[in-house]
Amino acid sequence: MTARQLAGVLAPITTPFDRTTGDVAPVHLRDNVMRLVQDGLDGVVVAGSTGESALLDADEQRRMVAWVRDVLPDQRWLVAGTGAESTRQAVALTRAAAAEGADAVLVRPPSYFSAAVSPASLVDYYRAVAEASPIPVLVYNIPKYTHLPVAAALLQQLAGHANIVGVKDSSGDPKNLAAYRDAVPQWSVLVGSGSLLYAALELGCDGGVLAVACFAARVCAGILAAFRAGDRARAGSLQERLVPLDKEIVAKLGPGGVKAAMDAVGGGLYGGPVRPPLAPVAAADRERVAKLVAA
Repeated sequence: MTARQLAGVLAPITTPFDRTTGDVAPVHLRDNVMRLVQDGLDGVVVAGSTGESALLDADEQRRMVAWVRDVLPDQRWLVAGTGAESTRQAVALTRAAAAEGADAVLVRPPSYFSAAVSPASLVDYYRAVAEASPIPVLVYNIPKYTHLPVAAALLQQLAGHANIVGVKDSSGDPKNLAAYRDAVPQWSVLVGSGSLLYAALELGCDGGVLAVACFAARVCAGILAAFRAGDRARAGSLQERLVPLDKEIVAKLGPGGVKAAMDAVGGGLYGGPVRPPLAPVAAADRERVAKLVAA
């Protein structure tokens, strides 16, 4: 499975919580995954930012990987978010995800002491995780949350490690994405912003890990399929439909907005509540999300 290059459109799936207990709801999780795969996605990321990973405990993350592995077809990617505040913790999460059947891990930089993390210590962090990981590692750049942007030059320092195979860029900056593509031509480069999927493909990137795919999977998969088929007009038209969903729901409302959109779409998708201290989406925002999704 992991001998082939990671490519396509993946959804960083939300973590469904039971409305009464607040526990992770495995039935909803499996149902969501099966629906997204049916809609044409190439895989999913468990315990990413959209999955409220910072609010999950280690055992929840491990069990979610196992629950998803049970229902995910063999040729679809299962990636687990395993970045953490300590290298030791990231290694433990990575080994646990591998043991439960993940194909690769997506590792964010540590964020709490971000001001004290030097480029050299960040390189050490990624190399240590990669050395300990039984499965391939992807670097995850999401400065919105970590306050620690990963420079293209740092990727070049990591490119020689055989077990580091790609990067997800959620900076939202097409110039940064282009710099990544140039820096590591041998890696999988995945965009983390649905608004930039078409632009990423034009730059030669391999696909995306897109929160908007949690509720607009067919549109996302359609952009990639049209682009690969050489139908740039259709790919561009679908991209225009995707941009307002990404900018108004994902960018402005975060995981709660994505979950509200999943509830609005229905048809087997379950969004449900976010986990405190994240606040629920306001009623007015929920109405606006429903209108955007319907349109």
